[in-house]
Amino acid sequence: MHSNNIHNSPYNFDKLCIANNGLTKYVIFNPKGSWTIDFSDPKSVKELNRAILIHHYNLKDWDIPEGYLCPPIPGRAEYIHHIADLIEYKNINAPIKGLDIGVGANCIYPILGSQIYNWKMVGSDINPTAISSARNNIKLTPNLDKKIEIRHQTDNTFIFENIIKTNEYYHFTMCNPPFHSSEQEATKGTLRKLKNLKIKESNLNFGGQANELWCNGGEALFIKRMIKQSISYRNQVAWFTSLVSKKENLKKIYKQLDKLKANYKTVDMPIGNKISRFIAWKFPEI
Repeated sequence: MHSNNIHNSPYNFDKLCIANNGLTKYVIFNPKGSWTIDFSDPKSVKELNRAILIHHYNLKDWDIPEGYLCPPIPGRAEYIHHIADLIEYKNINAPIKGLDIGVGANCIYPILGSQIYNWKMVGSDINPTAISSARNNIKLTPNLDKKIEIRHQTDNTFIFENIIKTNEYYHFTMCNPPFHSSEQEATKGTLRKLKNLKIKESNLNFGGQANELWCNGGEALFIKRMIKQSISYRNQVAWFTSLVSKKENLKKIYKQLDKLKANYKTVDMPIGNKISRFIAWKFPEI
């Protein structure tokens, strides 16, 4: 992981259970005799996330509605730290401001950005329930509303329009796009995970709503659409970024960026045996 990521070490379940007593009943011994939780149980994962956010990131509380994505926080923090590397602080005098496209009910990226680096964050989403939950998570911790604003995107054909206001400037945008192209593909992906983890289907709910898991054309088309729309905001954003879960999609994304004459880079983020990545691009100002 990134050298600044505090999750380089194993979870300290003693301290996490003190931070969130609700985690205690979900802590179990693994075959090696170490404390852990059942990561196939959504309730266990949610209580772990709540404990991590309270203990490490000074939140008072945190919650998500049933059936919404419960993100693994170490990987989400990784994206934040690498964006911090992308931003050239020495050339910036104003407070850093970022935009999370598809903030979700968990509001995790704005929370981490504001609590780790004291950034000003805006989060957008098309789902009213996600908007309500994200705003509630902000209200749970005093003064968080001074650093985070949640905006509702009312038109799903737009990504930046209706969200970025006239005369606003962002040092970066970020996004964890839906990577499946259909509900059927998302279901197959979940079943593959079940098989790889040797977990019965009835024992696992990965969570996630339709707009969180899939969209027409999948991840590649969504990012290509984002790139096309981003050019209209070239003077209001220093760096546009998006996670890319499928490495094979990079070729299509590069082609779109080359077509629009963007400057871009791919940032790899190794976590254990897995490598995730994000694409970052910008346009010459006009």
